[in-house]
Amino acid sequence: MKTVRHLTAGALLLTALLNPAGAADADTGCAGDRLRVPGAERLVAACLDDLTTAGTVRSGHTDPADWAGFEAPGTVHPSGVPGIQLDGYFPDSSTTNRTHGWDHDSQFVIRLPKRWNGGLVVAGPPGVREQYANDRIISDHVLAKGYAFAATDKGNTGARLYEDGRHPGDAVLEWHHRLTQLTIAAKRVAGRHYGRVPSRTYAAGLSMGGYLVRRQLEHHPHLYDGGIDWNGVLLTRKAPNLLATVPPALRAYPRYVRGEPGAHAAMLAAGYPAGSEPLWESHYRNQWDLLQRLLREEIDPGYDGAAQAGTPFCPEGTGPGCDTDYDYASRPEQVHRTVERLSLNGGIGRPLITVHGTLDALIPIATSSDPYTAMIGEAGRDHLHRHYRITGGGHTDGPHAAFPTLVRPMLPCFRAAFDAMETWTRRGTPPPPSRTVPPPTTDPITTCTL
Repeated sequence: MKTVRHLTAGALLLTALLNPAGAADADTGCAGDRLRVPGAERLVAACLDDLTTAGTVRSGHTDPADWAGFEAPGTVHPSGVPGIQLDGYFPDSSTTNRTHGWDHDSQFVIRLPKRWNGGLVVAGPPGVREQYANDRIISDHVLAKGYAFAATDKGNTGARLYEDGRHPGDAVLEWHHRLTQLTIAAKRVAGRHYGRVPSRTYAAGLSMGGYLVRRQLEHHPHLYDGGIDWNGVLLTRKAPNLLATVPPALRAYPRYVRGEPGAHAAMLAAGYPAGSEPLWESHYRNQWDLLQRLLREEIDPGYDGAAQAGTPFCPEGTGPGCDTDYDYASRPEQVHRTVERLSLNGGIGRPLITVHGTLDALIPIATSSDPYTAMIGEAGRDHLHRHYRITGGGHTDGPHAAFPTLVRPMLPCFRAAFDAMETWTRRGTPPPPSRTVPPPTTDPITTCTL
């Protein structure tokens, strides 16, 4: 996750979009200039020699800060995919996304490769990141396979996303609306550009992006042929949900550092996996506290009164308004109803493949993908689901650099899951049964066998 940032090169990036390096010469024109995104308020088109990050970093058509920390050093990415990139935004009243100097939310990117395979992949970002967050981990892979790609900023970003919307939960509900809106628009754009609508459409996402995939397949399955959920978040009215699982970690971790009896057991009881202890310090400092305060302010703003998103790292026992002491179970019925508005139900209507790391210390598998798999079974949809528990996988692949023998990169497993989804939906061959995938016997940065 990251806070709202001011791009120091915002004006230069906007200039690059209007007349980018690597784009077609202005005299020759660009076919993208003739395209329209239904419902978009603003649109800028560019014909690029390479739509992957190998080209878009040079031309200014991505933001590396958006996908920083997501990959293991040494990860190899495809390149050399020419085509059209469309950047723009849908009408919106909030202004948390400052990319391109637009100061406008509901920004999106659509990429249309020259050599199209007839498919489309859509994605929303993890955490509070923006529309380019999936460029390195999803867009590059699917573009190289010939898919069109579309991504949204979810309609609000950064550390003050809770200011969007009139009622508690509105900002999160907008995430789902924006992904649905972009999926419909991207299908129409592809149809106009290529002369035929996509023959298959997949939703894919990491973390909060995985949560979006799950809900899209529950509520709008007609728009998709399948989805790939990578370390997805689970929100339900009853625990486990993030508001019930993060505060115990905020309380127990400082006691664990001090060596107090029972603290380690409390961390494990909250769902944080044994073996992930070396990752706890970074998550505590950079993610648990921020995640708890932002989500709680969005869902339960009355907890800290007039304050916004509480007090960072308030000590246990501080009293009312301290997120470390937050107790979801005791909060008013209205709070639980708000969470219910955002909840998943397991009733997926299209095939879903879940990959989740067993050492994920941000969204622990025991409080997310394991219970969501049970929910899918209870809904009678287990025939549409595969859940691969990736031994040693963390939440993102960046920590592999510091802990190469502990954390296994998840990106190869996501790529394997995407390929398995293609085979499942195109050829009717189901993937292997759900299972715990053992540690790799070959290079973990390049391979994963589901």
